[in-house]
Amino acid sequence: MTRNILVTSALPYANGPIHIGHLVEYIQTDIWVRFQKLRGNRCIYICADDTHGTAIMIRARKEGRSEEALIEAMNEAHQRDFAGFDIQFDHYGSTNSEANRSLCAEFWQALRDDDLITERSIEQLFDPEAETFLADRFVRGTCPKCGSPDQAGDNCTCGHTYNPTDLIDPKSTLSGATPVLRESTHLFVQLEKLHAFLNDWIDTSGALQTEVANYLKGHFLADELRDWDISRPAPYFGFEIPDSPGNYWYVWFDAPIGYIASTQEWCESNGEQLANWWRNTDCEIHHFIGKDITYFHTLFWPGMLKSAQYNMPTKVHIHGFLNVDGKKMSKRDGTLVAAETYLKHAGPSYLRYFYATKLTSRVEDLDLGIDEFTEKVNSDLVGKVVNLASRVGKFAHATGLSDSYPDDGGLFAAAAAAGDDIAEAYELGEYSKAMRRIMELADTANPFVEHAKPWEMKKDESRVDELRDTCTVALNLFRQLAVYLSPVLPELATKCGELLGEEITSWDQSKKPLVGIPVSKFKRMMDRVQPEDLKKMIEESKELAAADAAAADQPTFDDSDQPLKDEPLADEITIDEFAKVDLRVARVISAEHVPEANKLLKLTLSLGGEEHRQVFAGIKAAYEPEALVGRLVVMVANLKPRKMRFGLSEGMVTAAGPGGADVFILGVDDGALPGQRVH
Repeated sequence: MTRNILVTSALPYANGPIHIGHLVEYIQTDIWVRFQKLRGNRCIYICADDTHGTAIMIRARKEGRSEEALIEAMNEAHQRDFAGFDIQFDHYGSTNSEANRSLCAEFWQALRDDDLITERSIEQLFDPEAETFLADRFVRGTCPKCGSPDQAGDNCTCGHTYNPTDLIDPKSTLSGATPVLRESTHLFVQLEKLHAFLNDWIDTSGALQTEVANYLKGHFLADELRDWDISRPAPYFGFEIPDSPGNYWYVWFDAPIGYIASTQEWCESNGEQLANWWRNTDCEIHHFIGKDITYFHTLFWPGMLKSAQYNMPTKVHIHGFLNVDGKKMSKRDGTLVAAETYLKHAGPSYLRYFYATKLTSRVEDLDLGIDEFTEKVNSDLVGKVVNLASRVGKFAHATGLSDSYPDDGGLFAAAAAAGDDIAEAYELGEYSKAMRRIMELADTANPFVEHAKPWEMKKDESRVDELRDTCTVALNLFRQLAVYLSPVLPELATKCGELLGEEITSWDQSKKPLVGIPVSKFKRMMDRVQPEDLKKMIEESKELAAADAAAADQPTFDDSDQPLKDEPLADEITIDEFAKVDLRVARVISAEHVPEANKLLKLTLSLGGEEHRQVFAGIKAAYEPEALVGRLVVMVANLKPRKMRFGLSEGMVTAAGPGGADVFILGVDDGALPGQRVH
């Protein structure tokens, strides 16, 4: 039965260009959409630019143009970049549309009707010259703890964290002015009222990967959900809230509603009804997003949809980040490569295929190793897939294909049978598995040509029929690979269609061979990746980053605000309450695995002299025991001992991170001594 499927990717922010890290998501989504269409399902891919917020307003001011002019230019640039990588949207819109404004009002009224909105006053720093409230990243000043100047609005290089209002001599990075404290009214969604619904949806819908569901239940739903600050005071570029003049919907309110608004615009252009896609239980809704925005798409967004009575997501496909050569992408290293820069030096098919070999259904980071990238593309695509066609293509133009399919020892039938496994892998988002299976078929097909040696047949006129049969088998096996790879490599699929005179439009074309047709003159299908081209790409990216940094004339940091969104600040405490926690420097003098525990390491900590403490720490996935011995750590020394089945835990080691392998023990600079108090 034909499925009706609506697919979205996270809306790219209109404050900068698309880079290769962004493309992980859009290529992943485009592959899945192309696969669904190839299988005969009705599938539309909807996206838009995310256009609102303070950052857009500030950039437009700096560049001396209106916000509308800025976002229009970025929309054109984004669509150009996506098209360069063969990413096809059925509709690409903007959150700054009348359709989105109207739908935001509808959602807002639904939240009001459900008594989910509350308001209260909060104090924020305000720039009197720029005339705007300042987010943490727009404030710098002297650390209230160590006295270091020019520190960020929320943390110092000494490791101390604070509120922007705690800074000594704070300055706005927008104007250099000294900000003042101002009180403003903010509106909040009382998410706790939807706690039971969200808990049930996460448990029963099957919309989330298991690790995501467990993370949400352990980190958020285990406690009372905090109210969600959904408004921003003027000045702010966005939609003003109709029943709260001077306040604007926060960008994370109107951005996901943009999925629906962009769908509505598509419907209006295609004679469709929005309700058939967003209020029809027969329609599947699939969101593809990065792990950094899990919180919004799995708690806030479902709550909003429930209140406004729209379809819940059928599946939220969450992926990890892109690293390059094992490290976070960096402008300084030249690995934060803009889409436009990449396309100057390498083909889009290379990146599409490489990402496909790495993508699974799990929330895992990808690593783009330059050497591995070169080897995979040259070996798999050029050496195996394209090689199969190129070795017979120059002969097939003269011979055409045989009138009946020759005996190939069962190669075509076996590859046709493999189509079900490959299709299942695509459906589940297990692209790496699909690519491995396809390359196995290529490895089986190539020896056929190698053993037949068509280049020798060409020399003997009496073997022309044998040559035609060899070409028929080889090109049909190549065509099967092109069909299976067409969601990933649409450019190769097009070239295959041109060679054999039949466009690839259906998965079932892999099941029936082509016979008795002419073959077009063979044209080169793909070139090898040249390592020197990739080096030039990295160097150009470094130069562009250096130029941008010089133009900014201020330190640049790529710190995400996502950790703070995932775990919002706790309620304020007094200095007396804080003083009750005795933080001490300690040295790890032994560390060992706890065989019965999946997450724990057993540590023996020295506080100096003969004062030792035994601590069980949940850091097993992040650290090898031997790497910890001798290290200085910060421990909670006056924590009441806890009896565990493995023994007595007499304190706690401080660390940051969400858990699992992403745990980072807080370090202590050289010179500190075990037993010293951390103030």
